[in-house]
Amino acid sequence: MSTARPAPDANTTGPDSFEPQSAEAQLTLRVLSALLREDVLGLRSHSRPEDRADGRWLVLPEAGLALPVATEGFQCEYAARRPLLELHGTGLTSLEAVVAALAGLSEDEDRPGWAAFTEECRQTLATMELHRRSRAEVHTALTDLYGADPADWTGPAAALGHDTLAAYLDHPVYPTARGRAGLTEQQLRSYAPEFHPAFELRWLALPAGAVTAHGDRPLPSWWPTPSWLGLDLDGGDAAWATLPVHPLTVGAPLAEALRATGLADRAVLADRPYLTVVPTLSMRTVAVADDPARHLKLPLATATLGRLNRRTIKPGTLLDGAAGQRLVEAVLAREPRLAGRILHADEQSWAHAGHELLAVLCRRYPAGLDRAVTVPLAALLAPAPGGRLVLDHLADRYYGGDPLALYDALLELLLDWQTTLFGYGIALESHQQNTSLVLDGDGLRLLYKDDDGPRVHTGRLAATLGEQAPAREEFDDARIFGTDDRPLTDLFTTITGHLCTGALAFGLAAHGRAELTDTLALLRGRLTEAVDRIGPAGAPLRTALLDAGRLPVKAMVTAGTLLGKQRSGATDINKHYTSGPNYLLAPGPAR
Repeated sequence: MSTARPAPDANTTGPDSFEPQSAEAQLTLRVLSALLREDVLGLRSHSRPEDRADGRWLVLPEAGLALPVATEGFQCEYAARRPLLELHGTGLTSLEAVVAALAGLSEDEDRPGWAAFTEECRQTLATMELHRRSRAEVHTALTDLYGADPADWTGPAAALGHDTLAAYLDHPVYPTARGRAGLTEQQLRSYAPEFHPAFELRWLALPAGAVTAHGDRPLPSWWPTPSWLGLDLDGGDAAWATLPVHPLTVGAPLAEALRATGLADRAVLADRPYLTVVPTLSMRTVAVADDPARHLKLPLATATLGRLNRRTIKPGTLLDGAAGQRLVEAVLAREPRLAGRILHADEQSWAHAGHELLAVLCRRYPAGLDRAVTVPLAALLAPAPGGRLVLDHLADRYYGGDPLALYDALLELLLDWQTTLFGYGIALESHQQNTSLVLDGDGLRLLYKDDDGPRVHTGRLAATLGEQAPAREEFDDARIFGTDDRPLTDLFTTITGHLCTGALAFGLAAHGRAELTDTLALLRGRLTEAVDRIGPAGAPLRTALLDAGRLPVKAMVTAGTLLGKQRSGATDINKHYTSGPNYLLAPGPAR
């Protein structure tokens, strides 16, 4: 999904193209804007505005820094206006020099974080250049596979094409999201979603007693036994369990995991790869090529969205995700008006061997999607083959060519559902990658996955669900539960507000599909309706989101890379916040 005002994209072609700009300039703008938003080194709170001949600058006299800025308004008052940082009167224009200058002003104990961020910038810049060279070829391949119009990409297999398109966009918050720690160009081409590759998994045989499994459904017919994999093991197939392993995890990461669990001498890695899969937008989750409604979430020994944001799978998150799914389905059962409009992937089947690299979630998508177009929110503003946005194609097919009508329909359902959950005392971490539009002749539905990071108000949940309220023991992460609405309003604001709806409001305007005043008025109106619908339970949302002078904003660079948890104070790096202006405030006298 695009940021509020996307930087010119040298990769974009067609009628929506911005003025071309180098990948380094684009990334420098995003990095400077993110560091300003997160107030790194006091860039926001300790600076003063200074109007020069070319426009406004923010000046930090004690550090000798000056940054050219423009009014922004989405999560920060300002964004970087030019890929430039002035240090003691000298203009720095290369990304390496900009980051080095800021790192030189940091505390000694923070230097490792800055070194990691420098490497993230290098990896991301290389990936952006790779994307520039390859996107046209990938678009041609997607057209050959699924057709020229993304509105015709129906069914679970074609939905993976939308994931590929989304992978070329930048994250609304994290500036170096396209980089993946430690992966080479060849590895990206072989396994990353932006190249739409197909590859085979590796399989590990473990003593059955070493594997914890959950789920009352039988394994899919394609799940291999050891003998199917060509292994002749003591005790026969019944004495062993098999776990899929991503090829990128095979080698030193897998060997270390087996040593740590004491399984090194008992585990057997099959020599023969088996089961062709295609990566989804998350990369660590893959779809089974011959059964694309089945996805396997597999741990990867890499990091994205920050050096501390590892793509492994902690066993406890499998428990939380399954319990989270049961929780939201209990709510849906009590809300008949939403029946059939809110869909959810089944995430009750999983297994692990006591280590974050020895785990798998077997996700099953609901039936009835074969004739539907399923598109993650993250793909809506992505250029499709031919240059137009995915959103344009969908609007043409389903909303008479009116992108704003599509946006309104999305807001109506999404905000109704999320505020309904809030009324029960639940906020989901259902960001733009975990939320998909489902469009067919029956209209718009929403499809959700990954419920392992909610926040729950225990008192309100008990009052609304009664005996159906889950016990804390069904979850692993104690941070999920609390007696305060603040964790819920923070999560609602940063996920449902900024990432799922606000970024689209600003993005539609940036792409010339609507006036920003109109998209924000629409968002404010639909949110007000949804909050009013849940009555007194909506008061905390009204106070924290509709009426607040400032809103919480994710500080992902700070918590995910620059600072260790002791320095940042983050108990959860994905729920660590700074603040920004409230773009939802109704027009009127200054407050």
